[in-house]
Amino acid sequence: LIDNGEATSIEEKAVSGDSSDKGKNRYDALLFYHQAFRAYWSGYTDRCRYYSDKHLSIPSPEVRFIRTMVEFYHGLNTIDKSRVKSSVKRKEAVSNSITAMKKLALNSDWNYTNKLELLKAEQQSLRGNHHNATKLYDASIESARKSGLIHEQGLACEKAGFHHVIVSNNEKALKYFIQASS
Repeated sequence: LIDNGEATSIEEKAVSGDSSDKGKNRYDALLFYHQAFRAYWSGYTDRCRYYSDKHLSIPSPEVRFIRTMVEFYHGLNTIDKSRVKSSVKRKEAVSNSITAMKKLALNSDWNYTNKLELLKAEQQSLRGNHHNATKLYDASIESARKSGLIHEQGLACEKAGFHHVIVSNNEKALKYFIQASS
């Protein structure tokens, strides 16, 4: 349906117009953020990439926090896509997301360290560095727990569980999945 990035949603068609209007840029940035966020959680990786790219191309400093969240989910989404087919462009996108999270974690440790650790864990998992990946998943889970970000703790547990399924450690995967659901 929309997986190839076709503009089929009523919301996106309704906002076409003059891109020099700051209010429109803010509205577009919010719209594309919500579309990317919803697509990520629905498992539509191509759609998430499409809306993330659209969001990141809008010059709108008023939505700085949202931009950081788009960077995070864009990185996770790119890693998910890289599991199917890797490319230099995708590796660069993941590195850009990690760099962005590093900068943010320096200024707001409680909010971004878990995201940084999760992106690094996913990157290590993709590279086949399973021991490092497990340490980073655990660090992300603990950081999210300390910060009270239970939804991100659940996300890190789920990603760790899928990592252990990939490496055929089903017993450990089950523990992470149980932790994610509790």
